[in-house]
Amino acid sequence: MKKLLLPGYTLWLREMVRFFRQRDRVIGAFATPIVLWLVLGLGLGRSFQSSLAPTGHGYLEFFYAGTLVMILLFTAIFSTFTLIEDRREGFLQAVLVAPVGGWGLVLGKILGGTTLAMIQAVIFLAAAPMVGMKLSLAGVLWSVGVMFLQAFALTGLGFTIAWWMNSTAGYHAIMNVFLIPLWLLSGAVFPASGAPVWLGWVMKANPLTYGVTALRAGLYWDVKHEDPTVGLIVTAIFAVAMLATSLMVVRRTTAGDLQ
Repeated sequence: MKKLLLPGYTLWLREMVRFFRQRDRVIGAFATPIVLWLVLGLGLGRSFQSSLAPTGHGYLEFFYAGTLVMILLFTAIFSTFTLIEDRREGFLQAVLVAPVGGWGLVLGKILGGTTLAMIQAVIFLAAAPMVGMKLSLAGVLWSVGVMFLQAFALTGLGFTIAWWMNSTAGYHAIMNVFLIPLWLLSGAVFPASGAPVWLGWVMKANPLTYGVTALRAGLYWDVKHEDPTVGLIVTAIFAVAMLATSLMVVRRTTAGDLQ
């Protein structure tokens, strides 16, 4: 167990120090979703109504859960950029030939990205009363649990994609054509009820949709809503699947393959 925890902790700590020393990453991961939330929320205002926002405060409130997920997504993406940098510097090759094991590398990297995402998401969650959302203790605990699973899954997804990337430009391209649409089609920006039938099915097949639904249930914990258990279960399965996928790609790779 010590052989697993110590390398994982060391890599986790490295991610923490590395992130907070780069202020541009902190600003980019946190400020971008906030600005988008304010621009879209204030722009659409009360012209948008949805049953998913029971208090009827308009789009600014509806988009709140989507912004939380966007913070998790952006931080996960930025944290896995380091995989590409580590390959260039030779650090990743050194880790692969060291007696660290796939578990230590994967857990250190994914938990590092998850922790960074959670720090920023929890800070934003604390601002919910500013938009008129009354959070209960049970709702907050539920929301934090859902966000942790989402952050873990998204960081694992980013890890899997970044592992095969040779440049940050290529990763940006994948982000624009895959990861951002994954978020857009999760119910974070618009409800599935207002989408065309075929697009609604795409949203149902998107695992991130269930995370957004479960998170929104936590924000409206004291308001009658659909049972969010399915959303939590699917999100947990998504997280486990991404962990397994990350381990698989690492174990199938040798240091020479990353040259």
